[in-house]
Amino acid sequence: MTRTDPHPASDEHRSLNEFLDFQRETLLIKAEGLDRAGLNLAVAPSTLTLGGLLKHLAFVEDRWIQSRFLGRSDDELEPWGSAPWHDDRDWEFTSAAGDDPDELRGLYRSACERSRRATAGRGLDELVASPGRDGELWSLRWILLHLIEETARHCGHADLIREAVDGTVGE
Repeated sequence: MTRTDPHPASDEHRSLNEFLDFQRETLLIKAEGLDRAGLNLAVAPSTLTLGGLLKHLAFVEDRWIQSRFLGRSDDELEPWGSAPWHDDRDWEFTSAAGDDPDELRGLYRSACERSRRATAGRGLDELVASPGRDGELWSLRWILLHLIEETARHCGHADLIREAVDGTVGE
């Protein structure tokens, strides 16, 4: 796996996407090569796992880009549409323990690729097709910045978890 540093002098759209891709690849690097036990290890007192982070961030990508930005129904996006959210609000975290490691990495990669395709060539000032509960209308710029923030925050968690799994540290 390779990460590409964001170009130092590019337009806003390219910069946002390159910084987001850098964080996406960081998470995948942290999860690379681990089996189910490695992806399911939590560092006490937290219950976060690398597998749970992969599935959660796949959900976050789809929720913000596919559902909010494009206006697709949550019900048509799998595995999210059939998830028992009413029984387990943290389903994406808890259900990851039973998932195949390669399928988890693939789920995240696929969600990221859907996001890339959906946002390519779109204006950063474009607003979501599906407003929030209180009528919020987020711009694509806000969504991309939020995805960078959330992905980077969880990459920090992934650093600590990966080190606890097998001692791997660094980028």
